[in-house]
Amino acid sequence: MALGSNTKFYETPNHPFQGERIADEINLVGRYGLKNKEELWRAQSELRSYRREARSLLGRALGDPEAAEREGQEFLDRLRRIGILDEEDTLDAILSLDVTDLLERRLQTVVYRKGLANTPEQARQFISHGHIVVGDSRVTRPSKKVAVGEENAVGFDETSPISDELHPERAEEQ
Repeated sequence: MALGSNTKFYETPNHPFQGERIADEINLVGRYGLKNKEELWRAQSELRSYRREARSLLGRALGDPEAAEREGQEFLDRLRRIGILDEEDTLDAILSLDVTDLLERRLQTVVYRKGLANTPEQARQFISHGHIVVGDSRVTRPSKKVAVGEENAVGFDETSPISDELHPERAEEQ
């Protein structure tokens, strides 16, 4: 990596001491089991870039949503594949997305929602310790975006001791 190259992939808040924003951030960090606020800021920056791209496409088409949609079809397809947008959503829907839409597509959240872990924090631990696979490959990055097609392929690694249903750390079956 070149000296002085930018390694920060997120923007921090402009006003660091706003009580309401801080409370909202703490709520999201707790609800999604994020390691720290940096992970939340990363998701917010990613959402900003999606919105920027959508505004740019709409602006280039000069108010013609159909032309903008044709031009941005790859962009829309990528967001649909990840599961951030539904099949019938258009570029306008990107502008109304919330950061929780991105956080719901993280592997950590998918593992928790599938019932493989009791808490989001435990889901993060299972992933980082190598107990979770997506398809045939082991994934150790809790922030990985899970595509809708991959969601059913998320499970325990068969070589992991946690794959045994009697393991004490396994989530309770409902």
